[in-house]
Amino acid sequence: MSNTDQGFAIVVHGGAGEPLDYADGCERAARRGHAQCIETGDALDAAIAAVMVFEEDERFNAGTGSVLCLDGATIEMDASIMDTRGRLGAVAGVRDVRNPILLARAVADTPHVLLAGEGADRLARALGLEQARPISAAQRKKHEQLLKELAGSVPVMPGINNRMFERFWNYKTPLQLPKSAAHDTVGAVVRGADGHFAVAGSTGGSAPSLLGRVGDTALMGSGFYAGPLGAIAATGVGEHIVRHMLARTVYGYLEQGQSLRQALQRRIDLIDKDVDTGLIGVTKTEAASCSNTHMPTAIIEK
Repeated sequence: MSNTDQGFAIVVHGGAGEPLDYADGCERAARRGHAQCIETGDALDAAIAAVMVFEEDERFNAGTGSVLCLDGATIEMDASIMDTRGRLGAVAGVRDVRNPILLARAVADTPHVLLAGEGADRLARALGLEQARPISAAQRKKHEQLLKELAGSVPVMPGINNRMFERFWNYKTPLQLPKSAAHDTVGAVVRGADGHFAVAGSTGGSAPSLLGRVGDTALMGSGFYAGPLGAIAATGVGEHIVRHMLARTVYGYLEQGQSLRQALQRRIDLIDKDVDTGLIGVTKTEAASCSNTHMPTAIIEK
């Protein structure tokens, strides 16, 4: 934690519950974000650059590493950006974009703040953004591992009635849910040397989930928030994050005068310990992370 009240800071995370040995990817992302901020002086540019590193690393559930939906063929990705210069953009359920974070940034220049599904993918084509890579062997291997863990009954997701998936199942393939789940986000929060704040996040979706499911990453105030006091990003089970309006709640604690570290810990303490959850944040004087499980992170302060 820094005791200074100015200067660059970046905090990145690779997802709540992800292995700590993924920290090298987080360190690369943080360094890339720092380098980008040196080049352009823009906190949002730095956050986006950091998230793109994650989207290009198949170990993380974002971009090229996105989890396959339960049909084993579909990928649905969300991403978002926000800063204190008034830029806000998000995409949900995109399927054919290599770097969804770039599409979210592009949405911020349109008359809208959130585009979803086919319309978002068409915008990506109109802007010339690179299409998604073909499904990789690594992605198929992860999906096969999930299928091997199929139980005789629908497994429990934290806080979700098991029968809900069977009742509302909307894939063309029969219901087959794995014991384990992928619901991780990658994210970055930045304090620019000029005092502006920015946040960016990206996710490859969740399994198990219904087709068309949108989590917290694309929803302002839930998975991300930035304001004059700082920037906050969340990771974990999206449905829980949304119900708690997690990022905006933490920001509210800052408005009440709590330190960043106190605000992050207070919110984590109120989450069910069985629900993997993580938070990162930056303020004028602090840069920190907090989680109730293992979560690879990296912090750079200058």
